[in-house]
Amino acid sequence: MKAINPWINFNGNAEEAFTFYKSVFGGAFTKVVRFSDLASDESQVPANETDKIMYIALPIGKNNALIANDVPAFMGRVNENENRSKIAVSTESREEADRIFNGLSAGGTVEGPIGDSPWGTYAAMFRDKYGIEWIVEFDPAGN
Repeated sequence: MKAINPWINFNGNAEEAFTFYKSVFGGAFTKVVRFSDLASDESQVPANETDKIMYIALPIGKNNALIANDVPAFMGRVNENENRSKIAVSTESREEADRIFNGLSAGGTVEGPIGDSPWGTYAAMFRDKYGIEWIVEFDPAGN
């Protein structure tokens, strides 16, 4: 396994929070994707959501990153008094991603089936049978 990275959901303030985290940890964002970057004729983004963060990553240490996104309004607000995080596992290969996804998601609820993501990775999102939220991802670019 390459790494396990925390992934945090925010109510529209992911960029503000990550600017703060960057001031604490140092470094530079490796990727920032806004909802507007994913907009197309087939996938409309409401005007009030375009500047929100779909994906942001800040390297922490040698092989780890803190990752986050803003939750779109149509999905409801994140309850800040409960666990707002997903555990993100970065794998060495598509095969390892499939193995981990198939193992951890057994008996759980798949929110996003394993497959190619809009940001160029091979990924899945699900809750395991214990209610823990996971993202399994393979990045062929090695990021």
